[in-house]
Order: sequence, then C-alpha cells, then structure tokens
Amino acid sequence: MAERERNNRDRDRNDERDSEFVDRLVHINRVAKVVKGGRRFGFAALVVVGDQKGRVGYGHGKAREVPEAIRKATEAAKRALVRVPLKEGRTLHHDVAGRWGAGRVYVRAAPAGTGIIAGGPMRAVFETLGVQDVVAKSLGSSNPYNMIRATFSALANEDSPRSVAARRGLKVSALQSRRRDIDPEAAASAEG
Repeated sequence: MAERERNNRDRDRNDERDSEFVDRLVHINRVAKVVKGGRRFGFAALVVVGDQKGRVGYGHGKAREVPEAIRKATEAAKRALVRVPLKEGRTLHHDVAGRWGAGRVYVRAAPAGTGIIAGGPMRAVFETLGVQDVVAKSLGSSNPYNMIRATFSALANEDSPRSVAARRGLKVSALQSRRRDIDPEAAASAEG
C-alpha cells in the first residue's frame, strides 16, 4: 500500500515538473522506406521545450507514428535544456550571431514593446525561452534543423553582466559604471 502511494506521489511530482514546460512542435518530416510489400512510412519530429523563464532545449525523435515521434523529441529536448541569461526577464543582454552549417542567425536585443520579430523555428525558440522583445534574422539555410541549431549556437554566446564581471574579477556596478564613463565622441575618434 505504501509503495503504491509513493509511486502515485512520484508520478504527481513528475507531472508538476512537466507542466512547467511549454513545448512547440517545429517540424515533422515523413520518410518512406520501399520494401517488398510497398512503402513503410516513418516520421521524424523536431520539438522545442522551455519553461519561459530562461531555460530552453530542442530534441529530435523518430518513430512509425507521429505522436510517438513527438513524445521522443519532447523527452530529448527536456534532457538537453540550457539556461540563457535574460535582461529584465524580457530580452537579451546584447546582440549575438550564430552559425550551424549553411545557416546563419543574427539575434538582437530590442526595447520593450517590440515583440518577437523572428521567423519560423526561431520564433518557437524565443517563445519557449520566455523572451518578449527580440529581433532576429536568418540568412542562408532555411532548413529548420540548421536554423534551430544556429539559434542555440547564438544563445550559447549570450553573456550576462554578472558572468562578465565574475570572469574579470570586478563588481557588476564597476563594470556598468565603466560603460557609462566612456564618452561616445571619444570612442568614435579613437576608432577613426
């Protein structure tokens, strides 16, 4: 009896943990294998999962049926979650570029009220990540797998002021005061 209660409690806890995640189906690919009796169809699913608080992951699953492929992809995505630092919980700290194969992605921080300006697979990543204001542009390959991987490559390069300050051995306030002390005209003349 006690073991059954423990199993029910564990299942409820897993359901609560899973309910905090939002998943988006990005792409389904149908593939056919020609055999003696005709064609056998299989399905490959690409899913993005996130908690809308700065954690996001993607997964790929293959199966004979669509729901099973989606389930496998969702589980793979939950195992591969990464944390991305967000500025004010709504946008990125700075502009970044990402690349995977022939796919190139540029992601820019945006002021409040801009919304998510991104296409296809990138939009799914930002929605599940919890970003509310971002501008993104995809160049090169429009293959959803490459676009997702390029977006994750860009997000991996995202740094917060706290991590930069820790790496340099400074306080965040000292780092940001240095940034404010730089005169824009002096910086322009130093470059030119």
